Amino acid sequence: MIRTVGIYAKKNHPAAPQLVDEICQQLQAAGVAFLLEPWLAETLKPNTPVDEKDIPRQVELILVLGGDGTLISVARKVNGLEVPILGVNLGSLGFLTEITRAELPDLLTAVLAGNYAISSRMMLDVTILRSGQRVECHTLLNDAVINKGTLARIIDMETRVDGEYLTTFKADGLVVSTPTGSTGYNLAAGGPIIYPGINSLVITPICPHMLTNRPLIVSSRATISVDINFADDVVYFTGDGQVGASLRPGDRIEICRSKARTLLIKSPHRDYFEILRTKLSWGER
Repeated sequence: MIRTVGIYAKKNHPAAPQLVDEICQQLQAAGVAFLLEPWLAETLKPNTPVDEKDIPRQVELILVLGGDGTLISVARKVNGLEVPILGVNLGSLGFLTEITRAELPDLLTAVLAGNYAISSRMMLDVTILRSGQRVECHTLLNDAVINKGTLARIIDMETRVDGEYLTTFKADGLVVSTPTGSTGYNLAAGGPIIYPGINSLVITPICPHMLTNRPLIVSSRATISVDINFADDVVYFTGDGQVGASLRPGDRIEICRSKARTLLIKSPHRDYFEILRTKLSWGER
């Protein structure tokens, strides 16, 4: 039974406060409590702000209003607590935020009654090692990216899968993506779209020096390690396009499947393939 709902929204989106106010009224009428992230609570006074990182521990359902980027950031806050997330798009249809504003009231009523289906999405654990010591750890929903700075030369990235040498990619960068993230940077870099239910990782070089370097799909049970070899150039690690760090020569990035997962409430109105057709304009002339 859902007794408390957490609500996040795209920061300062003009449509968010009114929609959140309507949602709160619907929840109050259903006898369901709610917690708002700080900027929403301060906008819709007299609601008491709650630290956005504490909300997932106190609720049975999370609503995310915005786009895919907003949902991805919230997924990292949930970080394995397995609280289902309902993504509502405030703009065009998203890959993850697949519910429209018009569909929300009826769907929310059904979800509060326990009538919903879940899409379980795998996540990544990423560790940056420097001189053998952990300097950063992240749990990500979409992808881990190694990328060169604007004026940097091609990067040498010595890559291994489960300790076995794969190759040294000479490229502008490297993307290691989950199936969820396969429609993001991976797709733009020429990687394949992977159905969310398939447990796999994809390794995609960005603008490789050798045209024979191609994306590679490996088991989700694999551990991928990348040793960074460069001199004075600027090289970055970016996670989900939202968190990151500068890398140094000799740094190692280790990437593996996380025990955490993200639970997305599926739309009853459209399936994954319809979303692909819509977002990517398949079948249009």
